[in-house]
Amino acid sequence: MKLIRYGEPGKEKPGVMVGEQLFDVSTYVADYNEDFFGGDGLESLRTAVAAGNLTEIPAGARLGAPLARPSKIICVGLNYMDHASETNAAIPAEPILFFKSTSALVGPNDDLIIPKNSEKTDWEVELAIVIGKKASYVDEAEALNHVAGYTLHNDYSERAFQLERNGQWVKGKSCDTFAPVGPFIATPDEIADVHNLRLWLSVNGEMMQDGNTSNLIFNIPFVVSYISQFMTLLPGDLITTGTPAGVGLGQKPEPWYLKPGDIVELGIDGLGSSRQVAKAYGT
Repeated sequence: MKLIRYGEPGKEKPGVMVGEQLFDVSTYVADYNEDFFGGDGLESLRTAVAAGNLTEIPAGARLGAPLARPSKIICVGLNYMDHASETNAAIPAEPILFFKSTSALVGPNDDLIIPKNSEKTDWEVELAIVIGKKASYVDEAEALNHVAGYTLHNDYSERAFQLERNGQWVKGKSCDTFAPVGPFIATPDEIADVHNLRLWLSVNGEMMQDGNTSNLIFNIPFVVSYISQFMTLLPGDLITTGTPAGVGLGQKPEPWYLKPGDIVELGIDGLGSSRQVAKAYGT
């Protein structure tokens, strides 16, 4: 299945994508949240969708993030060798973990708001994992049993906040609108091989990132298992798995960053695409 949420910001309703059509399922599902993913929500929804009699969502409806605000967004840094190389960072011996504020979460096609006092807002196309079952000290062999699905994420980053203002990376990762997610969550049966997905990103039509999840340093089962050794993962939690080369920070001969009016488009095989227009804070 492909799960979507639609409607005005803060008033989104749950839905599904069947082929190219979108259908409301709010009669059957309160929201795509911890209760839904942690219970029998997916199984019950499959039954309802198979039975038909769903109401089609009007064309042009805004898509929100395809999951309600999770308990946490956990990010894996420098998880592609080419990205580590372009930023002159060492290949990590263990996953680098940091958090992204859940208040950064927005819909896939919502505007990117360049933060107040920002000069180095950057882009990062990433594959994200949605947790489907509580995970604590999970073995790698069992890790995929705790995955509800996968989705597209742009891990926007303000590099000066992240790297030049001391402390942890979270300051450069958590600004409002810095986590556009979706357009949908695809359940694992929709993805033939999560470790062989092309992911790409363009700015103003120029291809900047063009990678493949086959080049992850730490793969999906390892990442889920590893994180679960340090914290309990709850249903609906989001893990975003790193970005390939081509970010603004890594451009040669010198870095360059987003400015108002820039258009960022990105996608992953089987997970659709999204589009954000950059706007200045306060406009």
